[in-house]
Amino acid sequence: MSSENMTLKLKIWRQKDSFEAGKMVDYTITGVSPDMSFLEMIDVLNDDLIRKGEDPVAFDHDCREGICGMCSMFINGEAHGPNRGVTTCQLHMRSFNDGDTIYIEPWRSQGFPVIKDLMVDRGAFDRIIQAGGFISVNTSGRTLDANAIPIAKEDADAAFDAATCIGCGACVATCPNSSAMLFVGAKVSQFSLLPQGHPERKERVMNMVKQMDEEGFGNCSNIGACEVQCPKNISIEVIARMNREYFGALVKPEN
Repeated sequence: MSSENMTLKLKIWRQKDSFEAGKMVDYTITGVSPDMSFLEMIDVLNDDLIRKGEDPVAFDHDCREGICGMCSMFINGEAHGPNRGVTTCQLHMRSFNDGDTIYIEPWRSQGFPVIKDLMVDRGAFDRIIQAGGFISVNTSGRTLDANAIPIAKEDADAAFDAATCIGCGACVATCPNSSAMLFVGAKVSQFSLLPQGHPERKERVMNMVKQMDEEGFGNCSNIGACEVQCPKNISIEVIARMNREYFGALVKPEN
């Protein structure tokens, strides 16, 4: 890995909007510090493009701390790039070498249509969450302290692990079936493992899976690429749990 400023060749997907065909466009960028984040490198490129009067590369970003899940880029054929357990904003240029050619593309899925360049519409995830509904916990007046409800540590830990999902969509982008089951499984798991989520658990999983299918995401075939490239290292155990919840709701729909 390089310790000095680098010159890199970038091949970036450029697409005006959802209706026009896109293509890979070549760029050369110089003076790239190995201490830059990947998004800072794109910032430098865009600053150069703007100074030349050209259209900057559109891409999603927000917190730049690996929390929001916005920075979705497919880098050299891998979601979020070559490192494991990190988002694109946490990827640093020290992971590349001087003279490297880097391919940068948006997420590819029917459920994530391209808005422009590297930006995709992930509203499908919002609609899946919305389909899951609510939990019937009293949040006003005389509420019960959460710590007063005994929960097995194993269940609490598993629920917390599932809740770390940031909804970035890397699981969908890396899956050859464009499956969203790791995402949906994580959201189902974080509620089904805790007593607060039990009253609506059967209705929740049925509605979320139904919405997932309506959004055009594929089915899981146990390849496991989603787990490997998930920036939060969420296990495919959540998919197995979601399947158990789903078939349990089918067999015995009443609570």
